Amino acid sequence: MIVSPSVLSLDYSDTRAQIEALNHSGAQWMHFDVMDGHFVPNLTFGPDILKAFSKISPLYKDVHIMVSDPDFISDIFLKAGADLITFHEEAVKDETKIKAIAKKIHAAGRKAGLSIKPGTPVETLRPYLNDFDLFLIMSVEPGFGGQKFMPSSLEKISTLKKWLKEAGSNALVEVDGGVNGETGKLCAEAGADVLVAGSYVFKHDIKEAVQSLCQLQ
Repeated sequence: MIVSPSVLSLDYSDTRAQIEALNHSGAQWMHFDVMDGHFVPNLTFGPDILKAFSKISPLYKDVHIMVSDPDFISDIFLKAGADLITFHEEAVKDETKIKAIAKKIHAAGRKAGLSIKPGTPVETLRPYLNDFDLFLIMSVEPGFGGQKFMPSSLEKISTLKKWLKEAGSNALVEVDGGVNGETGKLCAEAGADVLVAGSYVFKHDIKEAVQSLCQLQ
């Protein structure tokens, strides 16, 4: 299992120590939440913060942009060093434009992901099965950490995984929201490849929490 701890839940009074612990935890990725205060009701990180993390962590930079203009914002974070940029279908809602953003990200030599909120049907992703490297199922409403996992996400995960196999796609299925040892196991059983965890990792022993998720199959 790929584990992508969300630095939204980091204790910023102890940033370097927590990042050092994360670097040695067994996590492969670092999840970086970008919010614009418009698409979701919160403001978070700009590109300079991502650049700073890149200097102190070798982890793969998994950047999730929860913004109203992903075409514009994706350019900023490509330049800042994102390895993977995931944006929301609901922010664009146009198949041609969504595929064009994915092509632009790929042209920059990076990976592209597409996400949906809990209230968006998984069928919305079906036209894009061979256009993206990753699909992110939100298991809470995006905007704030610490929310409870929505069990309705599990059927979306299993359905999406089935479609990807049928389409011959190697795209990964990522889950974000309320992930812990118990819900992570349910996601793994449903077919998830990547687990995003914030509070579960940073509000407990970082290495122990990460390892408990890494071992899930």
